[in-house]
Amino acid sequence: MEIRATGAERGYQAAKPALIPNASPGNSGDRFQLAAENFTASLQQTEGTAKAAMVGKADPHALVMALTQTELAVETASTLRDKVVEAYQEIMRMPV
Repeated sequence: MEIRATGAERGYQAAKPALIPNASPGNSGDRFQLAAENFTASLQQTEGTAKAAMVGKADPHALVMALTQTELAVETASTLRDKVVEAYQEIMRMPV
């Protein structure tokens, strides 16, 4: 197997933007709102796919993919909630 330098260079250039931080970090409230909107959209999309699968209009593979995506979104939301509760409890234990 031969690895060419130009292919490696293209791969590096393609991955490079992922390493650069955002120039404008924005408000964390805006990011949280965007995450909540994406979560809601994911749930609505899965619900639509499930309804279509029940009447035979959706591919079973699409249903499984939608359910897996929703499962991941719910697990992420649950983990985020756990981290927020843990941080709150840690702050409450701090002496004043």
